[in-house]
Amino acid sequence: MSENGTVTASRREFLAGASALAGVALPHVHAAENNTIQIALVGCGGRGTGAAINALSVANGPTKLVAMADVFPKKLNDSYDKLRTQFAAQVDVPPERRLLGFDAYRQVMDYLKPGGVVILGTPPAFRWVQFSYAIEKGLHTFMEKPVTVDGPTTRRMLKLGELAAAKNLKAGVGLMVRHCRARQELLDRIRSGQIGDIVAMRAYRMGQGGGTAPPKPEGISELMYQIQRFHAFLWASGGVFSDYYIHQIDECSWMKGAWPVEAHAVGGRHYRRDSLDQNFDTYSVQYVYPDGTRLFFDGRNMAGCRDEFASYAHGSKGSAVISTLSHTPGMTRIYKGQKMPRVNSRKELPLPDDPNLVWAYPQPERSPYQLEWDDLMEAIRQDKPYNEVQRGAEASLVASMGRMAAHTGQIVTFDQILNCPHEFAPSVDRLTPDGPAPLQMGPDGKYPVPQPGVLTDREY
Repeated sequence: MSENGTVTASRREFLAGASALAGVALPHVHAAENNTIQIALVGCGGRGTGAAINALSVANGPTKLVAMADVFPKKLNDSYDKLRTQFAAQVDVPPERRLLGFDAYRQVMDYLKPGGVVILGTPPAFRWVQFSYAIEKGLHTFMEKPVTVDGPTTRRMLKLGELAAAKNLKAGVGLMVRHCRARQELLDRIRSGQIGDIVAMRAYRMGQGGGTAPPKPEGISELMYQIQRFHAFLWASGGVFSDYYIHQIDECSWMKGAWPVEAHAVGGRHYRRDSLDQNFDTYSVQYVYPDGTRLFFDGRNMAGCRDEFASYAHGSKGSAVISTLSHTPGMTRIYKGQKMPRVNSRKELPLPDDPNLVWAYPQPERSPYQLEWDDLMEAIRQDKPYNEVQRGAEASLVASMGRMAAHTGQIVTFDQILNCPHEFAPSVDRLTPDGPAPLQMGPDGKYPVPQPGVLTDREY
């Protein structure tokens, strides 16, 4: 689908776009007649394989994996072996349906009957290209987050989401925390006023490093190297900021009931050693919501530093833990006042007799990774409305907004990032294994990196 980069849109128009078809009667797309939903996997890395495991584990009807595609043989073979070992009766992918190459996504989707499900687990840069073909083929889609990495692809993805809705095709996006029953109950409690009005939020994603790119080895093309190390390159993934941090930015905005309207941020590269990636080591972003409430987000990718992976909401009457140590289990809780115990390991779980503890979701929790698939498959089988593309695009755009604020040293608004003309990989639908990569190395033997205050209207 072509995109005119000169067309502008407002935040109001963007948020309203995908709901325009809400009252339209749409045709029903049936699953296979024998009630088995066929599945194809495009992108056989860790998340793609994980999504396939969840798809084959749903309990509300039979599923079968019938085709797989990747650009790296080892990833495809390793994924197939793992899935075949775990789900022997549900994996029917002979060699002729295990395909390699940039066009392999088309071939595996061609194997599916209309009403089948394709999993898009490739780097985000390829999302709009592959989603376009899934819609053309009449397929339901599950796509990993983020779904976009810049303004032009966000506008494009929103239009594709509307097209999928018009064809009554279900579309899930891998922001699985929104399917977590513990967080859903916490949201209900926040909305009912149990912590009062939210006055501030904070979130942390601090780990031991990620998104590095050592010098390219021999025997691999420049493009394939960048795809292999996709977290290192902004065109492919939005970098560690978009790919790692989107979850907590999304879950906090969900609790707040709004998207931020602007972001102000700092960040820097401290010691990336021989890595040629485009990421910063640290990010600190102040997101501002329409009513002036702030979300303070801190990200760090540095070995040897203190780790934290958590999200919190502070209200006028109390406070809440949205995430404790990771995505799951959330161990969501509400406390009186603002004093919450610090939890940095499984050995420091919150004490049930804490005098400030008001409520805690009972343990154990079901994994939201599985719940999002249960919900998607139920929508397909019962023909319920199910289209997460708009909120997936919004979350991706808000992540890009914070990232751009850090990379340019400017305040970036929602409308500015939505209408920013810089498309990182405009030729992504025409790439070939031995062709040029969207990012070119400079004469100094390094890839371009953000320069806050020097480059102020684009990230590199």
